[in-house]
Amino acid sequence: MTLVEAPPPAQGLPHPRAAGKFLYVRDRKLDVRGVTYGTFRPDHSDAPYPSPAIVKRDFHDMVEAGLNAVRVYTPPPCWLLDEAMEAGLRVMVGLPWEQHVAFLDDAGVRRSVDARVRRGVSQCRSHPALLGYAIGNEIPAQIVRWSGRRRVESHLARLHHAVKEQDPDVLVAYVNYPSTEYLDLPFLDVVAFNVFIESTARMSAYVARLQNIAADRALLLTELGLDSRRHGLDAQARSVGEQIRAAREGGCAGAFVFSWTDEWHRGGWDVEDWEFGLTTRDRCPKPALTAVRREMARPLTPPGGGWPRITVVVCVYNGAPWIADCLEGLSRLQYPDYEVVVVDDGSTDATARIVATHDVRCIRTENRGLGHARNAGIEAADGEIVAFIDADARPDRDWLSHVALTLGASDFVGVGGPNIAPPGDGLVASCVANAPGGPTHVLRTDREAEHIPGCNMVFRKSALEAIGGFDPVFRVAGDDVDLCWRLQARGWALGFSPGAVVWHHPRDSIGAFWRQQRGYGGAEALLETKWPEKYNGAGHVTWGGRVYGPPSVIFPGLRSRVYQGTWGEAPFQRLESHGSPGILEIAAMPEWYLLIVVLAGLAALGTLWHPLLWALPLLFAGSGTSVLRAVRGAARARFPEGTPPRVERARRWGLVVLLHLMQPLARLTGRIRMGLVPWRRRAHVRGLTKLHGRRFALWRELGQPLGQTLRNVEEELHQGGSAVRRGGGYDSWDLQVDGGNFGFARLRSCAEEHGQGRQLFRADVQPRISRSAWLLLMVGAGLVTWSGLDGAWVVAVVLASVTLLVAVRALWEGGSSTAALAEALLDAEAARMRQSTPPGTTPPSEPGAAEPGACEPGASGPGDAVPSRVAREASLKAG
Repeated sequence: MTLVEAPPPAQGLPHPRAAGKFLYVRDRKLDVRGVTYGTFRPDHSDAPYPSPAIVKRDFHDMVEAGLNAVRVYTPPPCWLLDEAMEAGLRVMVGLPWEQHVAFLDDAGVRRSVDARVRRGVSQCRSHPALLGYAIGNEIPAQIVRWSGRRRVESHLARLHHAVKEQDPDVLVAYVNYPSTEYLDLPFLDVVAFNVFIESTARMSAYVARLQNIAADRALLLTELGLDSRRHGLDAQARSVGEQIRAAREGGCAGAFVFSWTDEWHRGGWDVEDWEFGLTTRDRCPKPALTAVRREMARPLTPPGGGWPRITVVVCVYNGAPWIADCLEGLSRLQYPDYEVVVVDDGSTDATARIVATHDVRCIRTENRGLGHARNAGIEAADGEIVAFIDADARPDRDWLSHVALTLGASDFVGVGGPNIAPPGDGLVASCVANAPGGPTHVLRTDREAEHIPGCNMVFRKSALEAIGGFDPVFRVAGDDVDLCWRLQARGWALGFSPGAVVWHHPRDSIGAFWRQQRGYGGAEALLETKWPEKYNGAGHVTWGGRVYGPPSVIFPGLRSRVYQGTWGEAPFQRLESHGSPGILEIAAMPEWYLLIVVLAGLAALGTLWHPLLWALPLLFAGSGTSVLRAVRGAARARFPEGTPPRVERARRWGLVVLLHLMQPLARLTGRIRMGLVPWRRRAHVRGLTKLHGRRFALWRELGQPLGQTLRNVEEELHQGGSAVRRGGGYDSWDLQVDGGNFGFARLRSCAEEHGQGRQLFRADVQPRISRSAWLLLMVGAGLVTWSGLDGAWVVAVVLASVTLLVAVRALWEGGSSTAALAEALLDAEAARMRQSTPPGTTPPSEPGAAEPGACEPGASGPGDAVPSRVAREASLKAG
């Protein structure tokens, strides 16, 4: 990875802009390498800065040290900004106010804060040396706790608006710190944090956490460093260098070292007992300045020092509108050893002609689908790492460097990164970027992923070959989810690198968005068929991690709370979601529309029997909830192009609302078309089923650990296509098979040890009717009785038929689940007996159930137990 070029002097350049995880000046990526400056003892004019001569020399020395930005804590005089511009430094201006007092308790203080912020902006407005404004710095956790986080968030939003009113094109940040990391400030252009963590490992881990808090926005570390007075000069130099490296490797947009000099004045006093400076008070360089100069100039290198060869695979089908942008982005990658392989999956447009104009390898195949195309790319790859990017995506120039760093420093077999919608794709595309349903990552921890999307995923080639590549059954989507699950089933882990960014173009028409979401729904049906244990009865995947996405996608009804510690003294205070899903989250499910259809049917029956008209207000409430969710999502939408005119804002808002309403319906149509319906069969059995429990007592001359037995049964159920789950730490049952939404079965087991390795394995399989089925049956029976007594026979017959169908379905699902568990148990036992039979002997034909009294305590000792006759169908009914 080559060194980021220092920006030229700031004269005539536009302000930096934030785009995704990084900052840019026009099209040049700006890697902020900064230092803090001040605060100083005020001079005769009350300006808290040294003389112009000292400032000029300091700025010159900063540039010599490889720095390109300086952070000040008070609005500087114009001459200081001019000096910075001449030196080639960008200035981040702090706008100070009374943030260490309960400022929200006094209306006069609030007005004073607003006035001070406006004065500070007017003092620096539109100066070409500006990097941006900080509208606050470390509001104490106790003040936030006293005032309430919502009020503090609203206050900062007002300050942000005040800055943008006067200087709309400049970046605005609030400088936070760990004790109030829970503040939700989605309106800010940049996420900024002061972080002082001496341990390199902990620093890297916390940067990963902050990147997930920042989501799709750039992260700036606005203060880092170490006190040389307490730790020594050498320790300061070593720590500062490691902190800078952690920030760069963690994908930060930049970092500011605290501070340039030990000279520090605060609260009317010169601070003498801290020495964080890179230079002494009389500007003599410390070893830390050398470390900063060295670390800023050093290119990122993976552990071991060598960059692995990477093959980038681009699978494309009729991608003429985007493929040129993708390949041009790949050609600009700053990585020393990579190749690009394009797999053209039978395109019929100009894709092949466009690809031929670029220096890449191209493989043309007939149209066989995405899974086949990816496998063709793996087969052609000569790199030890294979990276996949979609044809409608463009990589950041450091994409491969960040994934190689993450793979080199971990045991991950695969790595993903953010995929962010680029600005300027048009009205529909910008609205689609703020709609739900886009490809995104799922994280188990700040660094480990449960799922990484196909538009930005990188794997070790050996791992891909070990599992046989991608499953060709996935022609359009779902291949990435299946691959991640298969890798994790091997015990391997996937990682996430926030700096490995690709720009992914959203669909640019409503029709294309509808087709995409319908395709995703169909892919979910294929995944549920292959991985039934990953899905619940309603047909939704049960992710173990957190699903990430743009703010409008995050469910607005999800409740949250702040962990603050006893008396608010926790040094790291975080926001946590809790409780059951809110109604707005449930309304995001595709099946919500089925519920609306049911309510509409009941309301229609209300024309024949008026008591059913109660369904009408429920119908309005259900429809209104969908609209409310869409409106809430649209209210949180972010558009990087700035604030458009009022008419344009209304158009965008209306379109985002429409997309929120369309997305679950499109997913639902895709699911139904491919068989993923709430009433699908989830337990697969041979022959007829009966709704009764089954109890087994299986004698073993050579015993087996109980856990291994249950794992074998679980594997048999997986192979048979049944949806099985394990009991949790608080459950008294071991395995559960879901027959559907209305019925399931559970297995309990124990192993009696009878000496000399002999064992009696007991198992009890019992059917269950779900709570939702009982509720529907009770409500249905009540309505049937009521309507019959009221003389509404047509309605009574209709309701009775529906209630009967529910009852039959519940009985059938419970019975099929019981049969599936019983079959899997006996099949697993038969396989165990075949494996444990010595060569040359004849194994029993089938495992069977012990008769009652085959081993009764008191009749004979455990060591004298006698096995019963073997018969598969001799299982005992539950008493």
